[in-house]
Amino acid sequence: MPAIDTMDALLRAVEEFDTQDFDLFVEAEALNLAADSLAESGLLLLGEVHGVRENPLIVQELMRTLGLATLALEWPEQLQPHLDAYLAGRGGLGHPLWWTGDGRITAGHLAVLKAMTGVRIILFDGSTPTSDWSQRDATMARRVLDAHSERTLVLAGNLHTETSVTDFGVPMGAHLAAAQPAMRSVRIVYGAGSFYNFEPRLSGGHAVDRGLRIAEAGELIVGLPAFSEAMVPHLPYGAVDGGL
Repeated sequence: MPAIDTMDALLRAVEEFDTQDFDLFVEAEALNLAADSLAESGLLLLGEVHGVRENPLIVQELMRTLGLATLALEWPEQLQPHLDAYLAGRGGLGHPLWWTGDGRITAGHLAVLKAMTGVRIILFDGSTPTSDWSQRDATMARRVLDAHSERTLVLAGNLHTETSVTDFGVPMGAHLAAAQPAMRSVRIVYGAGSFYNFEPRLSGGHAVDRGLRIAEAGELIVGLPAFSEAMVPHLPYGAVDGGL
């Protein structure tokens, strides 16, 4: 089971993660639409299913292909100084919020962030939990708008990157689209594989072509026909301080 429950195991998983083992096919017209979103709004959203090994590799390839130097992540904002310490080689991974196990934070993300030198990282999730889904998303959108000063890729769970109202409420993407109507959202479309979100999970998915493409009704997608479970740090909240 890829859940990681010790600091040594996490550091080893980061070290062993190959940041060069992924090639992203890019359809030229889709790339133009993504570039237009960034040029006209300063933002491009990317919606993921948390806990998939390939997610950070897609992020890395999009950042490289689009020439981006700012990445915004749906990670708790209070991790910012700890992330800065980690990227500077000064530890930083002992905070309990690294170890929640929901799949947003994986060994692959940590490896890719270290590999992408010179990239500014914005963390936009809140420090205070709320049961109001729409309010949380409104707050995340405001943080993104306040923090970004240049072209930015914004990574979040795919429910949050929708640009219209959903059954859950008003997502972050809808708030951002209201402020920046030219902004586009890209959704990762998964085929068959496994992922880790508090526990290992399987997904049958459906047939999808690989890479950045334009799908039905002009939607931008990244097709991932096969995917695998990420290595996710996961410990009970009270176990972190004593166990690391």
